Amino acid sequence: LSSASRGGVCAPAPQSKNPACPVAGHLSRRESKLSVNKDQRISQLVEELMGASAGETGDDVAQHPCYLGFFRCWNEQRYYEAHDVLEHLWMRTRSEDANYFKGLIQAAGGFVHLQKQFARPTHPKDGRRMYPAVRLFRLAEKNLQPFAPLRHRFDIDMFLALLRREVDAILASGHRQNPWTPETAPQIGLTGGTTSRSSGFDPRTGQSPSLQKP
Repeated sequence: LSSASRGGVCAPAPQSKNPACPVAGHLSRRESKLSVNKDQRISQLVEELMGASAGETGDDVAQHPCYLGFFRCWNEQRYYEAHDVLEHLWMRTRSEDANYFKGLIQAAGGFVHLQKQFARPTHPKDGRRMYPAVRLFRLAEKNLQPFAPLRHRFDIDMFLALLRREVDAILASGHRQNPWTPETAPQIGLTGGTTSRSSGFDPRTGQSPSLQKP
């Protein structure tokens, strides 16, 4: 997972001036090349997902292809891709939304850990992934709480309640029982407007009235 998930931050290129990045201007040539390659890969993924450029700009964050792509990947249980797609936008954000995106990225990272633990519960490394999952969920809560109750048409309060339920379930089992399964994976999406709620969820666009568990 990226440094955003771990709680740190990383610049996409040496010339980046993202104020959230303490290491901007100190990437090696190899790191810069890898970053450019990842940039291209994520741009292609976003275009495949949303049919729009990852570099699209506009005033409405809720319509940005990377933002919508995050929700689509999440609901397809592609948490790592959700993390990468939104990180692409986060690294270019210089407003307070940087912490909002960072919290969502950390939450996706937590579900990456739960998904891997579910797949290989007896593996020496993957079997212990509920510990970092809890840590990331708590970091996500810290970053998202200031933006409650609603941010860019996303219900923060309901999402924080979801993260707390995951943490509580893990802690209650002594980190032995994984609350995530493919069948009960939570669905998330955007409200239909700034305060209203839409009637249904469309996984292609990320439009949804609320958080759902099947």
